[in-house]
Amino acid sequence: MLRPTIRKRILGIALGLIFLMAITSALSTVMTRKIAHQLDEFSGKYVEAYGHLARINIRSLEQALALRRMMIGRMQSPPDESSVADQRKIYEAKGQEIEQEAQAARALINAIIDDTSTTSDNARLGRIDDRIERVISDLHRYLGEEYKRLLLLLDAGNFPEARASLARTDTLRDDLNQRIEVIRTDMLALVRGDALMTMRDQNTAIFISVVLTMLASILGLMFSLFISTGITGPVRRLLEGTRAVEAGRLDGSIDVTTRDEIGQLTTAFNNMVEQLRHKEHLRETFGRYVDPRVVEGLIDPQSLASGSGERRVMTVLFCDMKGFTSLSEGMTPQGLVKVMNHYLSTMSGPIRGHRGIIDKYIGDAIMAYWGPPFVEHSEQARLACLAAVEMADRGAALRTELPELLGVRTVPSDCEVRIGIATGEVLVGSIGSEFMMSYTVMGDAVNLASRLENANKVYGSHSLASEPAITAAGDAIEAREIDRLVVAGQTRPEAVFEILGRKGELGEKQLVLRDRYAEGLAAYRARRWDDARREFRACLEAVPGDGPSLALAQRVENFLANPPPADWDGAWRLDQK
Repeated sequence: MLRPTIRKRILGIALGLIFLMAITSALSTVMTRKIAHQLDEFSGKYVEAYGHLARINIRSLEQALALRRMMIGRMQSPPDESSVADQRKIYEAKGQEIEQEAQAARALINAIIDDTSTTSDNARLGRIDDRIERVISDLHRYLGEEYKRLLLLLDAGNFPEARASLARTDTLRDDLNQRIEVIRTDMLALVRGDALMTMRDQNTAIFISVVLTMLASILGLMFSLFISTGITGPVRRLLEGTRAVEAGRLDGSIDVTTRDEIGQLTTAFNNMVEQLRHKEHLRETFGRYVDPRVVEGLIDPQSLASGSGERRVMTVLFCDMKGFTSLSEGMTPQGLVKVMNHYLSTMSGPIRGHRGIIDKYIGDAIMAYWGPPFVEHSEQARLACLAAVEMADRGAALRTELPELLGVRTVPSDCEVRIGIATGEVLVGSIGSEFMMSYTVMGDAVNLASRLENANKVYGSHSLASEPAITAAGDAIEAREIDRLVVAGQTRPEAVFEILGRKGELGEKQLVLRDRYAEGLAAYRARRWDDARREFRACLEAVPGDGPSLALAQRVENFLANPPPADWDGAWRLDQK
């Protein structure tokens, strides 16, 4: 079976339009030729015949004038024989011209009668022909006889009788001219009638041509619409499907309504959408294990999956829950998975919400990072710190949700979120073995973030961040310097800050805590132990149970009993990881 291809459809439209145009053109040509023939008969026969009749009158008058001049020349004394001879020739020549004009008029009239392709009043034309014949016959008979008699009278010099003969000649001529005038009037009526008929036929031809053109146009348009709809309809549906795919909607398919190239293209498009739907499902499933942005980067050979790492400044975050190990003891595997999933979902939301990349889950710990190409370099620390604030808020809410999940009344009071953030240079890239690769970050900043998360145990804090992270975050958050630490694996001290909240959202007690703690820390580093003790106690009065104030106050008491060495630099060394 032959397939109705687009080429055949377009060719069919073209042939159909050409056929309609040919029919219209043929009918228009036939009507135009008929009108042209009528116009030729009108201008070449009717008008010419009328002109011959008009010239008969003129030649008759010229003949009468020649006759008078001949008579005047004869009546002169002496007679002007030369003039008489010339006028006699003119008279006889005009007679011949009258005969010729009459024959020419009759020939044209008979030609009109003999032409059966045109509509004419042949009866009236036949009568006009007979009348012309009788007039010419009477002209020869009566005027000829009177002319001969007049010549004899002039030759005899009988001028009175000659004048009488001339008067009779004029009377006969007037009668004949009057008859010719009547014939001309009738002929003029026929000319006008033929002109009106020609105009009417021309208008009819124009009307028929317009009607045929309109019918051909309507039929051609309907034919074209019928054929083109079969082409444009599927194309429009295919375009809508393409736009839906472009918008990310892969849940639909397009009905295949034709067997041409568009039908084949639609089938291929549906297959492509099915493949995209399958790949999107795989992408969504894979995206639950690896961040979708990392997946996109790994798919792009020019982006992340280059196989070689590179040095970049990035911000790393570690999160853990204090007391989770003891909390999970005694849980069933199903209950533990339920609690873990809820906890990790709660803590992961702020990270994803602030465009962070979740690198991995390590038990109840979360590792995440920010940096190019996922976020701008200038935004990474600010986004990480804001995520830490929201995670701390959700951690407080999580403590109220856990009893319902566990089916107990309360949970241990030490179930709190601990966060560590560090900004610095790391090695980033696809790292692993020939059997398994992972796109991750490695370096001192990663280690520092992990150590800071663990340092929350020492200071009783929730969110600790390195000085570069706090500096890069700018005025997005409120923070206070906690201490200078030398963490395990490093030799130089790092200024460590606690993230207190978003900018402008601290309460009055927290503002007092921040300011008095800063004064106490300065006194502590200057070895003014009494001043430091007083300031840290003021901090605890403002916010009872503040972990860093308790830790530093206890450290002051220890230094009062056992002062630090002379070369003490005010930094605290953490040996535990």
